[in-house]
Order: sequence, then structure tokens, then C-alpha cells
Amino acid sequence: MSFASIRIVTDDLDALVAFYERVTGQQAERPAPVFAQFSGPGATLAIASTATTAMLDGALEPAANRSVFIEFAVADVDAAFAALQSPRQDVVLEPTTMPWGNRSALVRDPDGNVVNLFSAPVES
Repeated sequence: MSFASIRIVTDDLDALVAFYERVTGQQAERPAPVFAQFSGPGATLAIASTATTAMLDGALEPAANRSVFIEFAVADVDAAFAALQSPRQDVVLEPTTMPWGNRSALVRDPDGNVVNLFSAPVES
């Protein structure tokens, strides 16, 4: 078995895709009007309209996550955070050096999912 992707189901595909295009600096692949994805080394982030899950009888609820981080390793946390501040995002944690050495900034995407922009400690 190999890991394929994490998928976010949303009522506003275009807004979520635009947010993650800003986060990743990539244009989303759009193989269908109700689906988009960002592929890169390590993982794929997929975003799908609720139209793709209609047959699941309410098993998925958009904008209801309060238990998962979507994480992106970045070279410069402060610069990546600043780039997201126009328009202003819902900030959970301003850029901070964590006790274990990572630098991290947390924001919410348009659906309220927590996004962690982080960099590993610099070894000296």
C-alpha cells in the first residue's frame, strides 16, 4: 500500500484552491470542474466539491475539521506567513520558534482547516 493523498471536501472549491495556490506557489491541476490537486514531493493535497461526495449520505461535512493540521515545509516561515496576509487570513499562531526548534506559523484556510507553515531547526 502506498499513501496517495489527503482530500479536503468543500462547498467553495474556487476559494480553497486559490488559498492553496498562494500557499504552495503552484497552480492547481484541475482534471474536472469539481476537483483540484496539488502534487509534489511527499504528498498530494486534493480538494473536491461536495458534489463529488453526494452519494455518501452526509458522511463528510465541509468546514467541520478541528483535529488535523495540513503542513507545509517552507524555507522561510516569516516570508511565507507574510505572503498569506493579503487578504488577511485567520491567524492561529504568528511565526514562532517552538520549544523543539521548529519555526512555525499557523493559519486557517477559508474552510477553517489549520495550516502549519514550518521550517526545521537550522543545525549549527
